[in-house]
Amino acid sequence: MRTPGAASRRRKRARFMVELPLLVWMVLVWGALWRDFAIGNLVFGFLISLGVVSAFRLPPVELSGRFNVWRAALFAARFVWDIAVASFQVLGTALVKGPKVRSAVVGVGLRSREDLMITTVSHVLTLIPGSFTVEVDRPNATLYLHVLDVNTREEAEDFRRKVRATEARLIRVMGTREELASLEAENGAEAGAKRGRTA
Repeated sequence: MRTPGAASRRRKRARFMVELPLLVWMVLVWGALWRDFAIGNLVFGFLISLGVVSAFRLPPVELSGRFNVWRAALFAARFVWDIAVASFQVLGTALVKGPKVRSAVVGVGLRSREDLMITTVSHVLTLIPGSFTVEVDRPNATLYLHVLDVNTREEAEDFRRKVRATEARLIRVMGTREELASLEAENGAEAGAKRGRTA
């Protein structure tokens, strides 16, 4: 005979497993904010994260069920490269244009409507010098980013293409199977259109 206490413990264990990815992410953010990944600091961050999750009943993070290690390694290498290139670009812009530089807030519609994907894309773009997310329109899966040195519509469109390319790389890393299939179909359609123009 099943007791109410046993059922309650099973529900708590299930809820903890669902919330575990969020807890891990919060601990990593805690370590990054303090610039200290020592075991003691991470344990303290885990306890704080556990308290926050228990007190505020945050929505669970739903994972896609897939993770491509090779694509993740490629993404990490590209991410480091983008940070290095953008750092030199920002430095050059500051030296050449100085206070005359113009910026813009650019809205970018994303393919994915998953909270984890939208959040990850937003954080990745904010960590790359020259842009940061100022607002997230969650119902419409749209990011609004402040972008340095944008003077024309063409430059804004070029930035949108870069954002969607970053999202595409993340979809290949950890997007849902439906998102991956949609991305491959989109790439196939674009390739067909290019062949049609060159024929």
